[in-house]
Amino acid sequence: MAAVQIAPVARRAGIAAGTVYRYFPGKGDLVAALLAEAAEREIGALRQAADAAPGPLSALAAAVMAFAARTLRDRRLAFAAIAEPIDAEFDSARLSVRRALVGEFAKLVAAAAAAKHLPEQDAAVAAAALLGIVVETLIGPLAPDVAGRERETVQAVALIALRALGVADARARGLVIQTALPTGTWH
Repeated sequence: MAAVQIAPVARRAGIAAGTVYRYFPGKGDLVAALLAEAAEREIGALRQAADAAPGPLSALAAAVMAFAARTLRDRRLAFAAIAEPIDAEFDSARLSVRRALVGEFAKLVAAAAAAKHLPEQDAAVAAAALLGIVVETLIGPLAPDVAGRERETVQAVALIALRALGVADARARGLVIQTALPTGTWH
């Protein structure tokens, strides 16, 4: 994010820098718009994965796996959108991305808990912890090199997340193994 400059963005888009400034008065405005669009796509991908699942717990598992797989496939952009240390001017835009993801996960956690597939819990707290599990494991500074082990890593992250939410191990394993890994990446 810190390396974003208007002139190279304009060149890559094939337009004049003045045109970019007409729509985005500053770099912060451009980055905020890009982050908002990326968040929309990620929320759409989470919803699509969840909607394809047969029930609330499998919907949660599918959404976690979709987010983990997409994050792992485009670590650089996910890191920039969620975790990269950057100027304070971008903090509110990135916080909006994180809030949107947590909000979507909270709905899924609440639905699974309401259906008695999860123990009673604060869905917002659980969703924030879930986001933390994925972010720290896959794109945070402690993220291991998982080259060649992407599928197993996504499954491990999903399994840990489900266990943390209170899903019994055998059921969690079944949910993770049965859930197809999604395609696509952060855009």
